Amino acid sequence: MVSPVSKDTTEDPQKTAGASEVQAPGEQELLPAGQAQVHSEMAKYQAPQRSGDMVMIQSEHTGAVDVLSADLESADLLGDHRKVSPPLMAPPCIWTFAKVKEFKSKLGKEKNSRLVVKRGEVVTIRVPTHPEGKRVCWEFATDDYDIGFGVYFDWTPVTSTDITVQVSDSSEDEDEEEEEEEETEEPVPVGDVERGSRSSLRGRYGEVMPVYRRDSHRDVQAGSHDYPGEGIYLLKFDNSYSLLRNKTLYFHIYYTS
Repeated sequence: MVSPVSKDTTEDPQKTAGASEVQAPGEQELLPAGQAQVHSEMAKYQAPQRSGDMVMIQSEHTGAVDVLSADLESADLLGDHRKVSPPLMAPPCIWTFAKVKEFKSKLGKEKNSRLVVKRGEVVTIRVPTHPEGKRVCWEFATDDYDIGFGVYFDWTPVTSTDITVQVSDSSEDEDEEEEEEEETEEPVPVGDVERGSRSSLRGRYGEVMPVYRRDSHRDVQAGSHDYPGEGIYLLKFDNSYSLLRNKTLYFHIYYTS
């Protein structure tokens, strides 16, 4: 509501301002009961020092006013839409060397350094960061045929330094298992191993190197990556694209300080 403007307004602005301040309580009394209650509730809170400090929400039905801090709004109301992405991974160092026969002959005699990745399967070797190490290193080769390979990092607390092997029937099944673990709601497209996956893993997972097919039957594939922090490396050997052939894999994984 606006009070009528008198002739004195142009002559004495200060007097008019004072009159407005005096009239304000009277004007509030003329408001409907519901609006008067809303104004009364809002008057209890001080104006924010800067935009975004306070958030006021008024009910369309009752007229009740709730006041939330900006921190509460971002944490509770918008938490599902403002998830913090994992830090970007530094690129790994990768190289190859040609002594495939010597490499496979040596590892063929060692325990737990040889396995068969069956057709349509994805084998994930989980390598926790070691408190005495600063870098993870890997070397691998295969018999006769290539295989898909990629490296990811799971930002999760390390409870054991044991290296474990996980086998899934396909890359799709593997993604579904990790979706259930993370309790995600939205479906995520599965990357194509032929073109390189842009990481079907997400949430707490970081991509060190996407999955691509490697000529591991021609040269030994090797690489290393500096620890970004505490967590678990996921070395993925992907044979999901092969409908007929199993792949014999020889691998050596270790850490350095």
